[in-house]
Amino acid sequence: MVLLTGELMNIVDDAVVLTAIPTLQQSLGAGAAAVQWVTAGYALAFALALITGGRLGDLYGRRKVFLLGTVGFTLASLMCGLAAGPGMLIAARVLQGGAAAVMMPQVLATLHVTFAGENRSRAFGLFGAVLAMGSVVGPVLGGVLTEADLFGLSWRPIFLINVPIGLAVIILGREFITESTAAKADRLDLVGVGLSATAMVLIVFPLTEGNAHDWALWCFAMLAGGLLVLGIFVRHQQRRADNAALVELSLFRIEQFRGGLSAQLMMGLLVGLFFMTWTLYLQRGLGMTPLLAGLAFVLLAVGEVAGAMLATRTAGRFARRLPQTGALIALASMTAYGVQIGSGHEDPTLLAMTVPVVLLGFGLGMISGPIADLTLAKVPHDSAGSASGLFNTALQLGYALGVALNGLVFFAVTDGSADGALNREAFTGVLWWVGGTLIAMWALMFLLPRKSSTVAAEG
Repeated sequence: MVLLTGELMNIVDDAVVLTAIPTLQQSLGAGAAAVQWVTAGYALAFALALITGGRLGDLYGRRKVFLLGTVGFTLASLMCGLAAGPGMLIAARVLQGGAAAVMMPQVLATLHVTFAGENRSRAFGLFGAVLAMGSVVGPVLGGVLTEADLFGLSWRPIFLINVPIGLAVIILGREFITESTAAKADRLDLVGVGLSATAMVLIVFPLTEGNAHDWALWCFAMLAGGLLVLGIFVRHQQRRADNAALVELSLFRIEQFRGGLSAQLMMGLLVGLFFMTWTLYLQRGLGMTPLLAGLAFVLLAVGEVAGAMLATRTAGRFARRLPQTGALIALASMTAYGVQIGSGHEDPTLLAMTVPVVLLGFGLGMISGPIADLTLAKVPHDSAGSASGLFNTALQLGYALGVALNGLVFFAVTDGSADGALNREAFTGVLWWVGGTLIAMWALMFLLPRKSSTVAAEG
């Protein structure tokens, strides 16, 4: 539970700032670009350091690295809460993202090496449940704490609340988390660190910011440069295969690891494409208040938690069939939701959309935990951190791709307009893309094992 609390703290903090942005902007006198970097700085630092963070745990001890990351995250949270201006807040958010990238891979890696059999599947099921809860708790908590204006601190408690939680995780983690490390602990590949971080920045930054800059030529130049650096990184890792490589390329010979990584990429794409456009559809297309739109996300979260708990109870007995069934349930509910939206009748109320939205969440909740479990099942314990870093990186890359697609399939229709009809039309188009993503995810899961007896972990 200590590890999962650390995971929850990171997931919540990634989203908690969203509902506090208007108050934060007014309080600090921040411009639009500065506000954008409060979220983008965190996401970029998180994405570029995940691979390195995962490998650090393999080499120097997963408990030790997790606790060091938690210390950094807690201090950065304190800096955020005490920020006197936009520049200090952005710098602190970048530090938060980097510290989170050190923490997060250790969660999956430690679960992988600590548990076995049904206990392992239950642990990964709880991981999926926490993931589902955190995605909704963040915006809701941000709104509640900002509105409460505790001690006259306005938005600052959204960050300061991490300080006591972080301290508790550090104290309890020292006591209850079992240390684990690779049997052969080599030195860190610093050249690989530089190349991987550079490649991630060059790829993720233009994907995230491209639409805001009308996909200027420099966006494509950065993407091309990122792919070139990525190729150089892979070649460098091949040369260091027997000499402390940052990424164990041998992992990609494991079919279920490749399949799970690809499915996770699709999950990130779905999240990046659906959630932002759904928020705009609810508020602009249907004219809902932020509170009502937030309740719609709560409905989705209720379904996600229920699906994740089902995955926990089945303890891996159905192997790939469970997440594949979840993908099909999500696809069916998404189709029903699309038919409801495009039926030509009155716009759906929150009550009318309850069933498809809860079922959508239920299907998605059946995917996250089992996908992580099945993807990492055949990974040798010595490479658990490296594999976990890659798994989290796939989600972040997928998310960046989804954000980039928003510009092509949603904002190209609305052109930023608040017109309800335009936003409804654009969101209907998004649903086709989301449906295609779910089909691709379902197909990729055929690379995962069909029977639970094949997913026993290999040390």
